[in-house]
Amino acid sequence: MTQERTEGKAPLLPRLAEAAYRHVFQLVSVVGLPPWFIVTLETRGRRSGRVHAAVVILTAWAGERYAVSVLGDGSDWVQNVRAAGGQATIRHGGRRNVRLSEVPEDQRAPILKAYLKWALGARRIFNVSHTAPVDEFEHIAANHPVFRIIDDPA
Repeated sequence: MTQERTEGKAPLLPRLAEAAYRHVFQLVSVVGLPPWFIVTLETRGRRSGRVHAAVVILTAWAGERYAVSVLGDGSDWVQNVRAAGGQATIRHGGRRNVRLSEVPEDQRAPILKAYLKWALGARRIFNVSHTAPVDEFEHIAANHPVFRIIDDPA
């Protein structure tokens, strides 16, 4: 059996594996089991006002935590965070109110490289090796919004 791409879709087996991982990661993030970097990010819908949840893989770099959009500006959670002025909630065991501050494009490259350490599924989408030098990540920085996570004491 060949695993050819048809109409821009990944082969069936990897798509099924990704769907299974998504469900496992969602369970892990809600319950708060290790690892620390899989969380559920809750944002207010920019049109509906209802809470929307997305499983997000975080990364750490230079002592800070970051959320990265693998799918770019079109991702619902990115648009919701921007519309909400950065206000969101992170669930990993418990709930924690946070503010997400968007990182300028020219500062994203080292964070994107660090992100690929944990986000194995993103490696194919980024089309840059996780072992590549940081300057290679500068070419994709505009395509992947990055947000610094700031704990909100409120």
